[in-house]
Amino acid sequence: MNYNSTRNKNTVVSASQAIAQGISEEGGLFVPQSLPKYSLDDIKALSETDYRGRAKKILGDFLSDFTEDEINESVDSAYTSEKFGSDNPAPISYIENGDTKMSVLELWHGPTCAFKDMALQILPHLLTKSVKKTYNGKEAVILVATSGDTGKAALEGFKDVDGTKIIVFYPVDGVSPMQKRQMATQQGENVNVVAIRGNFDDAQTGVKKIFTDSAVKEKLAENNKLFSSANSINWGRLLPQIVYYFSAYCDMAKEGKIQLGDKINVVVPTGNFGNILASFYAMNMGLPVAKFICASNANNVLTDFLATGTYDKKRKFYTTISPSMDILVSSNLERLLYHLTDGNDKKVTQWMKELSENGSYTVDDDVKAKLDSLFFGGFCDDEGTKKTIQYFYENENYLADTHTAVALDVYRQYVEKTGDKTPAVIASTASPYKFSKSVLSAVTDEKLPDDEFAMVDELSAKTKTAVPAPLASLKEAKVRFETECAVDEMPDTVLKSLSIS
Repeated sequence: MNYNSTRNKNTVVSASQAIAQGISEEGGLFVPQSLPKYSLDDIKALSETDYRGRAKKILGDFLSDFTEDEINESVDSAYTSEKFGSDNPAPISYIENGDTKMSVLELWHGPTCAFKDMALQILPHLLTKSVKKTYNGKEAVILVATSGDTGKAALEGFKDVDGTKIIVFYPVDGVSPMQKRQMATQQGENVNVVAIRGNFDDAQTGVKKIFTDSAVKEKLAENNKLFSSANSINWGRLLPQIVYYFSAYCDMAKEGKIQLGDKINVVVPTGNFGNILASFYAMNMGLPVAKFICASNANNVLTDFLATGTYDKKRKFYTTISPSMDILVSSNLERLLYHLTDGNDKKVTQWMKELSENGSYTVDDDVKAKLDSLFFGGFCDDEGTKKTIQYFYENENYLADTHTAVALDVYRQYVEKTGDKTPAVIASTASPYKFSKSVLSAVTDEKLPDDEFAMVDELSAKTKTAVPAPLASLKEAKVRFETECAVDEMPDTVLKSLSIS
């Protein structure tokens, strides 16, 4: 299995090089040249093993230059019951709202209480093995732009991993207090955290520019280092996410919620488009999926794109109570466009150039028709998000965070509009305790405490749910990182962090 760049299909790299490098030289993203195909018998075989067994099979089919022992060691080290609370790191809560059946896939039981743990607990194992295969002896410098959850999950995954350093950039006013505290208190000798004066798109664009800055890369090479990424632009981040869609389907079949071969719908609260893209790959591998329901918040650039075929980032940016979705440039959409154009790298490159230079692009009629057949887009603002949290708590005894609530509401919109009640898998992406102020204000009319941790305690008392241990422990944790920088200072900040002049 080799990989091409979305902007130059003549670029061909191995799996380990794609993971180690993170992004192609010309700025394209790596995509597999082909996909393994699974029959219903193959899916039945996956059903008969546990999550780790499913991960070993799927990762092994994509990472052809990894040995079986390397795959096994990576999976067994990543998905432990100590890290995820049980042998199933991605359990399902079932909700039957009338005759509408929802399987809420809880992806947040890991050490940072967000779905990013599902990929970022295994990525350090894949990346360090990849660097040894392709750049033996070099130190990997992991650059991360985060809208909240990726940063902490990456910091925790790469903490004190030999041969790596990690630098995380986040928007100073664009994450929740709990997310900020998670990052600011991070332990580890090889970690650094910097707030930027800008939004997530500024951080993400800044990181991409550093990746392709020849002067900066030259300085790294002189010091025996290379850049890599822990964002979902890195194939090693995206690949592990394919696993939990297959695993959810297997669990639903085993528990009698569906029959093997039945189609499901997939609902994802979407920011950078990586999570929903993983389900698209799963479908193309053989998972029976009927529709992808793409849920956005007030930053509804994807909703408009799916409706019109025009991607236009020239719009007001909203800071919302679902901050991990506060994104106007969804990087992984580039991968989808590459596949929907049958690998037309010239078209993709032109669209990405138009986006960079003019702030928008419009896909052709053929791609628009494919989008219409596969995707439904909807959005939910902050008021609707709080009403959804309240409804599901009061009527279904289910406490959702602000991102999962967006998905639940957009799914409601979809059912009302289409009447389609195909069983749905809804990706639940974070613990409600990461957004305690917003969730608490949705379930009570009482005056909120001023302190973040008092809100956490109040939410636990009100809902009779347990505070996740990783978040409870933050109350006494020491703040280590308080650095801020302007967007144009990011390259110098990276070099200074690495003690390179």
